[in-house]
Amino acid sequence: MGTARIAVVTATAAAEYDADLPLIVDALRAGGLTAEAVPWDAAAPGWGEFDLAVVRSTWDYAERLDEFLAWADTTARVTRLRNPAPVVRWNSDKRYLSVLAERGVPAVPTRFVAPGDRCDEADFDLAPGVVVKPAVSAGAQDTARYEPGRAADALRHARMLLERGRTVMVQPYLPLVEEGERALVFIAGAFSHAIRKGPVLTEPGVIDNDRMPHPGVTPYLPTEAELRTARAALAAVPAPDALLFARVDLALNDAREPVVMELELIEPNLFLRSAPQGLARLVDAVAAESRRPAG
Repeated sequence: MGTARIAVVTATAAAEYDADLPLIVDALRAGGLTAEAVPWDAAAPGWGEFDLAVVRSTWDYAERLDEFLAWADTTARVTRLRNPAPVVRWNSDKRYLSVLAERGVPAVPTRFVAPGDRCDEADFDLAPGVVVKPAVSAGAQDTARYEPGRAADALRHARMLLERGRTVMVQPYLPLVEEGERALVFIAGAFSHAIRKGPVLTEPGVIDNDRMPHPGVTPYLPTEAELRTARAALAAVPAPDALLFARVDLALNDAREPVVMELELIEPNLFLRSAPQGLARLVDAVAAESRRPAG
């Protein structure tokens, strides 16, 4: 058996900004694997020539969702794709938050409004303020928070998205997010490391698609309650096997209990510069995955 060939899948526009990408490729090569970064929409990458395709930074998928999901399905037919195509599809639309809630996983209360659904100012008049975002998005794109009394502004934001054919998420603003969001990273189903980062929606009423998505990253030791919540969220994912990688983003509600903000299973920043041990775990997991029999 020859050396396994690994595609670390990125996007043309993302490759130069992905701090994890060169770390992963170099570490895989140092581990004896043949690895290269490949844009998911490359003209002719020959996906069947790879033993494994690991999705890393396909950060434009939300803008080209149908095309991206078709790529995932097609690629999965000719090589092993991780995370698997059905998981990629499930996680690509944040309506999965409803699934988590139905299964008893603590999550930010979320209402989804689809094009054609009725909504008015009352839907956006929440005591702590409200967050409006599209159900398919990455990096807090087209997202803003609105203070109490600004329901009309929030409604205009929602209608702008709805007029573009996008489903809208409406969530209460969690003030304790200002103490920091927690991001817990899991590799091959096991907890690896965590970071805490500053809040993203710092200026109310502003849609800023150039904002830094992960400000103030610092290593973090999660509490037992946070680990339980993260594991409960991952247990609700419709996947028969442990995921190669996963990130669970948490915040604290008013009772200081952790709730899931997002479940990142497609192309999450894994903050490997902050966690060298996480890089080693990922390389080991990729190597083990590349040796698994197909099927």
